[in-house]
Parts: sequence; C-alpha cells; structure tokens
Amino acid sequence: MRQFVVIGHEVPTTPDFPLDDLPGAAGRLDVLCRSVNAALFLSHGIREDVRLRLVLGDTFTLRVEGSEVRGLHPDERSTAARIRSALERSDEAIGHQAVETSPGIFLTRRGVKPTLREVAEEGTLIQLHEDGEAITTGEPPDDPVFVLSDHRDFTAAEATHLDELGARQVRLGPRALHADQAITVAQNYLDTNGFERY
Repeated sequence: MRQFVVIGHEVPTTPDFPLDDLPGAAGRLDVLCRSVNAALFLSHGIREDVRLRLVLGDTFTLRVEGSEVRGLHPDERSTAARIRSALERSDEAIGHQAVETSPGIFLTRRGVKPTLREVAEEGTLIQLHEDGEAITTGEPPDDPVFVLSDHRDFTAAEATHLDELGARQVRLGPRALHADQAITVAQNYLDTNGFERY
C-alpha cells in the first residue's frame, strides 16, 4: 500500500464554496484536487494500491481508497464537487468515526496531528520537502506514507510533529515542485523501484 497525505491549510471546511473559483474563493482547493488526480489516476484506470488523505483546514480529513472509489473523474471541478458533497455530510462525522460520503470516500473529524499519528502506524512516514535528503539515498520502503503541504510550507507545529513521529525528510529533485507534481514523481519512484526498473 502506498499512501499520500496532503495538508490543505486554507481550504474550506464548509460546503459553501464556488466550484468556478477553486484557486481563489476556495482557498487553493485546486491544489488538493490535482493531488487527488496525481495519486489515484493512471491512463484509463485507478491505482487500487493507493490511499490518499486530504487534511482540510486542520478540521476534517477526507480519505480516498483507490480500491473502493467509484465514479471519480480526472478533472478538478468534479473532484471539488465530491469534496463539497462530503462536507455537506460533516455533521455525520462524529468524533473520529468516519462517514462514507460516496463509494470509497470517507470524511472524519480529524485534523493534522491525529491524522499523522494514524498514518505513522500504517507505514513509513516520508515528508516531502525541498530541504530534505535526495530520495535516492535510501531504498523505497514497503509501505510509504508521503506527507506533503499544499502551496504553503509546513507550519512549525506540523514539522515538529512529523519529526517526533520519525518522518524521513526527502526531496525529489533540485527544484521545488507543486504538490501534485511531487506525487507524480513519487509514484514514478515507486513504480520503477527507485528509478531502476523501466
């Protein structure tokens, strides 16, 4: 299983956002929507071995299971509509109990820290950061959990918590990438067993 966690700092936590202004009025929700596409879509298919979590404003976490999701389309607007539909059912997410808002998509009332604690128990935490060591300095882990920030840097509290959880800080190349681009490169890194098998 490969996992990705994308922290959205300014995205809405209520469903009253417009679908026609995702970069502006929706707090850069476009970044998270593109990250969904990069994590889950193949040409004419879905990566069934992927679990993606989007942390929405340190209030909710949306989990997408590649093996279970149905009817997801590779465009930002329809993905944003799925997120909005999930937030319309946020009152059903009680405590840490998740609600399945559509097949393979689950909403839970968890912010950054509890989400990171949960994923740390499921695999090897890898913080994607432009100041980290080159990803090629180590072997690809069996169950990687890549943690990314949206268009903003990790907060000091997030970085501290990742450090406390033993996250390895790595970079994917000499230049900073958008979150969705970083996910694509990380997928290729895993697909090629560390850029060795093509």
